[in-house]
Amino acid sequence: MIDVQSGLTSAEVAARVAAGQTNVAPSATSRSLSSIIRANTLTWFNLVIGSMWAVMLIVAPIQDSLFGFAIVANTAIGIIQEYRAARALEKLSVLGAARPVVRRDGQDLSVASNDVVLDDVLVLSPGDQLVVDGVILESQGLEIDESLLTGEADPVDKLADDDAMSGSFVVAGSGLMRATRVGRDSFAAGLTEQAKQFHLTNSELRDAISGFIRVVSFLLLPIGALLLYSQRVRADASWDDAIRGTIAGMVTMVPEGLVLLTSIAMAVSVVRLAQKKVLVQDMPAVEVLARVDTICVDKTGTLTEPGMHVRDLVILQGTQQDAEQALGAIAAVESSPNPTLAAVAEAYPDPGWPITSMVPFSSARKWSSGSFGDHGTWIIGAPEMVLDANDAALAKAQELSADGSRVLALARIGSAELSPDTQLQGLTAEALVLIDQQLRADAAETVAYFLEQGVTVKVISGDNAITVGAIATLAGVPGAEAPVDARTLPTDPAELAAVVAASSVFGRVTPTQKQAMVDALHLSGSTVAMTGDGVNDVLALKSADLGISMGSGSAATRAVAQLVLLDNKWSVMPSVVTEGRRVLGNIERVSDVFLTKSFYALLISVATGLFAVEFPFLPRHLTLIGALTIGIPGFFLALMPNTERFRPGFFKRVLLFTAPAGAICAIAAFTSYGTALRLDEPVESAQAAATVTLFIVAIAVLIQSARPLNLIRLAIVLGMIVAFLAVLFIPLLSDFFALSLSPERYSAVAVGVGAIGAIGVAIATRITDRWRRAPQ
Repeated sequence: MIDVQSGLTSAEVAARVAAGQTNVAPSATSRSLSSIIRANTLTWFNLVIGSMWAVMLIVAPIQDSLFGFAIVANTAIGIIQEYRAARALEKLSVLGAARPVVRRDGQDLSVASNDVVLDDVLVLSPGDQLVVDGVILESQGLEIDESLLTGEADPVDKLADDDAMSGSFVVAGSGLMRATRVGRDSFAAGLTEQAKQFHLTNSELRDAISGFIRVVSFLLLPIGALLLYSQRVRADASWDDAIRGTIAGMVTMVPEGLVLLTSIAMAVSVVRLAQKKVLVQDMPAVEVLARVDTICVDKTGTLTEPGMHVRDLVILQGTQQDAEQALGAIAAVESSPNPTLAAVAEAYPDPGWPITSMVPFSSARKWSSGSFGDHGTWIIGAPEMVLDANDAALAKAQELSADGSRVLALARIGSAELSPDTQLQGLTAEALVLIDQQLRADAAETVAYFLEQGVTVKVISGDNAITVGAIATLAGVPGAEAPVDARTLPTDPAELAAVVAASSVFGRVTPTQKQAMVDALHLSGSTVAMTGDGVNDVLALKSADLGISMGSGSAATRAVAQLVLLDNKWSVMPSVVTEGRRVLGNIERVSDVFLTKSFYALLISVATGLFAVEFPFLPRHLTLIGALTIGIPGFFLALMPNTERFRPGFFKRVLLFTAPAGAICAIAAFTSYGTALRLDEPVESAQAAATVTLFIVAIAVLIQSARPLNLIRLAIVLGMIVAFLAVLFIPLLSDFFALSLSPERYSAVAVGVGAIGAIGVAIATRITDRWRRAPQ
């Protein structure tokens, strides 16, 4: 039997550690190096391209197998970047992880969740997330929210001998719990293993790209068969040359580097944000924030500084001494007071009144009480929840709230003992307590940034609506002069959506209402981010497209949020938005050139099969063009600054660019190839002509994609042109790539057709820009 007063001894803890009875559970947000390597190497495309690489090494010179080495290099880069991101996340996760309090050797200690052992006595307080399964030993008004596990929204009252599940969190009261199931045996660990495995950039962005790649994958085999048949049977090429041409066409169709660059861009963003003390617990969070059009913020801890202090005590009846002693007694009842009661406890010492019963504070009730024998039963809480609607003290409280102060009502109800379900009626206020909150120095600037970026800011708080409105006004939130009391909100989702859309500031919002308001915004098509730090924000954070928690927030809040601001600085949010926009904007640029390559490779392969000619390129030619017009510049473009605002319709815009650009590339290259053959040029010269033409047009595509051109982007493009010219005119490189320009007719054809194709790309882009840049 465990002594609840002393808990386990050090020897008992050591014995359980030796027996492996610790809370070591699977991680939901990280992977080992071996799993990262497997995920980046054992892919379907690596299998397909690796197989073609092996065949190419047998039938062709090493120069025609360069695409395989590029895949190896890309995969290695992906592994390195993801490993860096994973390690950065692990380091920050230590700072943001829940640290349960256990009782050992008669002392309460804060330990890492992995250090909890079987039979440990855990001390439970509001905001604590349960990291193990257990049985309740003691309960002082303990209420636990199991909604994240069961979907049941109402908190569950927990008494001694009741079971409690890991993954739930304390919303009110306090108590003690004995750990009965730890590590992989716990309920939450089972969820982690079954449903919360780590996903690398499992995002809308990558899903759209993967959808295109799936379409290409279905076309690989039929087009490959057509190419092989036309090369071997109709063009009468040797088996080696037929296989070489077939593989060249198939490999070029696959935009395998695009998924890799997307992952690298995400991973680099995670590392950059880690340097700003922003913990990204879910990779797509960076991308999602760039799409957010509505951000809901909690007043306390987000717009205002953490911590509060009592400014004044307004006596309505009775004596100052009675009110101060009652406040000290009620505040002392809570073993883990919230910031408001902590401020009251700091201002008014405990008079030592004996407690006979108590109701702990909860965000849903918005009041707490204590019964103190001959001293009577006292209640403290939100005036609207404690006092009758026609009480003059309520009007006084509203007046005092106008400057942004939090106002509490102190009332007495004789000696009757209350329960959490008691409906308060007929109470008379003894005093009003004024508590000051300070606006964060960066709040107004951050609000202004979001407004400039077209993001709607809504303040949703459990505090008095007038108080919330006053703070929101100081922060510069539009509509703050007309705050809405959430007690008047409709319950019908459609009606609620209309009210939420029309107003910006809401007070007296319960936790379930916060969740309903986020859901209502979803009904109107909004992409919603929710910031908060209290246990009352958990449900809304879970429902939002993006949940953001302060590092000082409760363990439960940090656990469900995708982003944790470990320095508690809301001012870092513009940096997070910038990272999201950089990822989305740059990946769209990179997608333009990658998918253009897929389009022209597909069209050239089909044309080669239909016209039964030798493939217009050697594999090394396409590797060179891919590297200089897509791979190398794409890598730099994916990581460059980009502050363009997000616009929906990413994949539609990419297709509007890539389809005509790819068609022009294919037509120009095949025209150059066919013209050179009709001029009786040898196949080698015709292939050189097609390669030069394709490079010129592909560079034009790169220029259009990189707009607006700045010095860095222009330098990248010029660098690629210089590199290609080096291949054409440096004999060692010309021989290696079997590519050169000589004063022959095919050279003039190549440059001329390429120039026409480049002009065609510019004209087509100007036309498609009308649809690509139109509001969605």
